[in-house]
Amino acid sequence: MIGEPLPDPRRSIIDELNQQLDAFFGSGKTAQIIPSGVGVDGPFNGTTAHHERLRKERDKLAPSVRAEAAKGVVASVAAKNLGMHIKRVTLIAQENGFKFADTP
Repeated sequence: MIGEPLPDPRRSIIDELNQQLDAFFGSGKTAQIIPSGVGVDGPFNGTTAHHERLRKERDKLAPSVRAEAAKGVVASVAAKNLGMHIKRVTLIAQENGFKFADTP
């Protein structure tokens, strides 16, 4: 009607959510704790085709990165020798379970 104040849309949304929560928990259901990084689209974090392709590329580079680490160099030197970014070199090392020498 004209002249009547409109209901607060925010309040009506909150009321509807509260009704849905009451119905959910009232029916005996419980909340689940979902670990960070786990989504509904895949069983593991980062399992899209794009991520799989990037991982395959890094796996191909792993032997050369491992060889640099075996020389006893630091990650920055290995990255420079291989023409890669240091973050990529350290990620490959982390994924494949080897380490570089500590910074002198």
